[in-house]
Amino acid sequence: MQPTRPASPLIRELGRADYEPVFAAMRAFTDARTPETPDELWIVEHPPVFTLGLGADRAHLLQGEGVPARAIPVVQTDRGGEVTYHGPGQVVIYLLMDLRRNKPGGKLYARQFVEKIEQAVIDVLAAYNLGGERIAGAPGIYIAEGPRRGAKIAALGLKVRGNGCTYHGVSLNVAMDLSPFSWINPCGYSGLSTVDMRTMGVEAPLADVQQALAQALIRHLAVISEPNKPTEALPG
Repeated sequence: MQPTRPASPLIRELGRADYEPVFAAMRAFTDARTPETPDELWIVEHPPVFTLGLGADRAHLLQGEGVPARAIPVVQTDRGGEVTYHGPGQVVIYLLMDLRRNKPGGKLYARQFVEKIEQAVIDVLAAYNLGGERIAGAPGIYIAEGPRRGAKIAALGLKVRGNGCTYHGVSLNVAMDLSPFSWINPCGYSGLSTVDMRTMGVEAPLADVQQALAQALIRHLAVISEPNKPTEALPG
């Protein structure tokens, strides 16, 4: 039998939604899914919120002079990574995927999955004439050239369960109030500069970038797999 592609993920557009109900819905979806459950991409824009990864150090939530009284909620999550900020003007896409069905032989390792997500972001930035790059040991995408080289423009944090099912995802800064990033050490890095596409001279409607990133993710994740072949869970 010839290999076939797994069905493209369903795209759900959630509009602007509070973080905590969406977080709960991701976990509930993953708890309930079966090997036949279609993968989904959830596109959302969040009101201001700081989120903490499993190993996050709360010392990265800065205090003191120059940091206003904190009116932004802080939510503990079960994703990887440190502290990050979500807010209006940012594309957030959550990837509710079963990695076992996205690679010949039944296993797509987490590092490969991350690389595909990062490449989707790089491709979208390139479509807007912005250069993006990876930095070893620091997940996410950074500006690749010019005076803002090394500034972070996209963040990534995932939960991969032992059965190979994922949730959480990727955020790309489009046209934001960036000041809350200065009230944290983004992703645990003191002094890390954070930018958005508007800072880099690109004015783009949020909805356009949402769709561009969703389609880029689908392209990169549409790996040929063999139907009806037993699959294995990801290690650990």
